[in-house]
Amino acid sequence: MARFTTKKIGSMTLGEQMKKVREERRLSLVEISRNIRVQVKYLEYLENGDYVKLPAQVYVKGFLRNYAVFMGINSQNLIRQYEREQKIQQNIKKEVFEKNEIRPIKFSSFIVTPKKIMVSLGLLVVFLGFIYLYKQINNFVSTPRLSVMTPTDGISVESRTVRVAGVAEKGAQLFINDQSILVSEEGKFSEDIDLREGLNSITVVARNKFEKETRQAISVNAVYQNPTVVSLQESSMNENNKGNKEDFSLEVRIVADSSWISVEADGSLLFSGTLTAGTTQTFTAKEKIGITSSEGNGTYIKIKGKEEEILSPQSGVVRDIFFTPDGRVSL
Repeated sequence: MARFTTKKIGSMTLGEQMKKVREERRLSLVEISRNIRVQVKYLEYLENGDYVKLPAQVYVKGFLRNYAVFMGINSQNLIRQYEREQKIQQNIKKEVFEKNEIRPIKFSSFIVTPKKIMVSLGLLVVFLGFIYLYKQINNFVSTPRLSVMTPTDGISVESRTVRVAGVAEKGAQLFINDQSILVSEEGKFSEDIDLREGLNSITVVARNKFEKETRQAISVNAVYQNPTVVSLQESSMNENNKGNKEDFSLEVRIVADSSWISVEADGSLLFSGTLTAGTTQTFTAKEKIGITSSEGNGTYIKIKGKEEEILSPQSGVVRDIFFTPDGRVSL
């Protein structure tokens, strides 16, 4: 297992978090706008922290919920941070306005003097103090960012281990089933977890320096046979049969403007990323291939020797659609 050193920095604002998640998924604001049906300018205002330019809160919260569903992250965390930052910005604007009302500046008679320079520097220090206080309050009241990319909740695997990978807030402590895990300087983490046969519960916890936590629970169903003692002849026959088993291929074609897909083959992750319209990718496996797509009706599947078929008639995200050499598997 690769080991990384941790690096502590301050928590990111809502806009910085949204921009980072978008850049990690390699999506543009136009692509996100098209998928969640929110105007690009409102997404720009959110990323830039220009809350005063946004419509009423009820609409903004709806924007954030749609954004979180599309990105696969926690919507409540986004909404809570938006409310905190908007309230702090309103308070800062109110205090600055009151100070200006009490001591208005008359530019017509303004003369630069050492005293006025000192006053201006004092105001600048006060302003910088507000910014510092805002960041400290944000760090204290907000929970750390945590996004588990793999495995998906409720997945079934045919192995005794599963790799848990994702992104956590930089500087946060990370625990998987109460075991401390190191994260990279970019906040990424990856760890192989042992599974027992049947349903397994995996709990991932990110904890910041203020003891605030974010938890994410994932269920993984492990399906495997316990090893049995066989004769040397039986073992040799099994190895020959295993070697003779041919791979089957599955072709994925994207007809939507763009679609984020995840592909698993025989319990192992083969691909996770965004494909543009007209892109075709081919994947192979021994027994089973699972597909997750952000645009079910914009993704087409073809198994060699069979007709092409749509992944799902419904629009939006569809998860864990499995195929074998014989075709689609009904779960």
